[in-house]
Amino acid sequence: MLFLILALLILLSAFFSGSETGLMSLNRYRLKHLADKNHGGATRAAELLADPNRLISLILLGNNFINILITQLATYIGYLMFGDAGIAIATGALTLILLIFAEVTPKTLAANKPESIAFPAAYVYKPMLKLLLPLVIVINWLAKMILVLFQVSNKPTGNDALTSDELRVAVNETSGLIPDSHRDMLISILDLERVSVNDIMVSRNDIIGIDLEDSWNDTLKHIRKLSHTRIPIYSGNIDNLLGITQLRKILPLLLDNEFNPETLEKLTRQSYFIPEGTPLTTQLINFRKNKRRMGFVVDEYGDIQGLVTIEDILEEIVGEFTTDPTALHQDFYQDTDGSYLVDGSTHIRLINRNLNVNLPIEGPKTINGLILEYMEFIPEAGTSLKINNYPIEIMQVKNNMVKTVRLSTNKITQFRQIQAELSLDG
Repeated sequence: MLFLILALLILLSAFFSGSETGLMSLNRYRLKHLADKNHGGATRAAELLADPNRLISLILLGNNFINILITQLATYIGYLMFGDAGIAIATGALTLILLIFAEVTPKTLAANKPESIAFPAAYVYKPMLKLLLPLVIVINWLAKMILVLFQVSNKPTGNDALTSDELRVAVNETSGLIPDSHRDMLISILDLERVSVNDIMVSRNDIIGIDLEDSWNDTLKHIRKLSHTRIPIYSGNIDNLLGITQLRKILPLLLDNEFNPETLEKLTRQSYFIPEGTPLTTQLINFRKNKRRMGFVVDEYGDIQGLVTIEDILEEIVGEFTTDPTALHQDFYQDTDGSYLVDGSTHIRLINRNLNVNLPIEGPKTINGLILEYMEFIPEAGTSLKINNYPIEIMQVKNNMVKTVRLSTNKITQFRQIQAELSLDG
């Protein structure tokens, strides 16, 4: 009978140890999700974990009470069987038994399957807490007084809220739980706060619009070739920006031969300007708030640096919208040897995303700027260099900028470089 009672007490000790680990190992976000769906065990576990100090005090109260009973009973059994020597035997045997069956095994099981242990245990702890609440309150008060005596704050120093970096890690670890495309979009949304409008804007040199100083016939020919729905209107250069107009409003007037400089002026809408360095998350909200789809990026002096559309921001999240392969890679032309001819004004982020390379994105925004910063002078055509172990050959230089480069997407590793040098040395 004593051995049977001892075994029952060891099982109770295992219950307290395992349930403590199980409750503390629960995923708080999954727990909240299950509780919102009225899962009984999850609801009770969430209520218990709302005040972890009381829960821990309750568990330790029960566990220590059971362990003391086990110690007393095992000592008594040892004394009955072997006399004074039985006390030492019972102590050694009990230490091993408690360690294996009441601590390590149940805690390991609970750590591996926390919900299977914690949710049933919550049904036990809820009424148990109501029954022992006065004692638990006294124990917590005494513990707090001891902390105050040693000038230790008993206030929690952290919270369960995830930072964007922690959330990014959590999303990356969902492989197999959600589709890869959805995971990539979630990561891209989180990355928007790290990216500014300068990283994705169309540079001022590449802005295509209508120059009012051109002849009207040239303007009409230019409009018929435009592929953009929103057209900047300027006089002389882009710094003299007058506004923007929509191609869909021009086309009906063209068909009816009613399009002229006066009607163009009436169709022109005031421009929307964006300070350089604005994060994409902020600008996406500003586009929605101001009912705009396009804006011009300006520096601290008010000079136009580039152009950004809402489509550019959305493409940072979902990727390129177009299904035309020639349009998708209009800045990249693959050569027969597998390398790519890249326009010098192409953004590095666009190159990394489309060619699956890893060029540095901190600093210059375009491949031209990256090369000029790396070399610290304007190179000549035919110059070759290596950035992040990617071979780059400068094909064309014009107007003090690199116009075209050849980029190999195959990294040259240090081993291959040494091997090549050895072969050259003969």
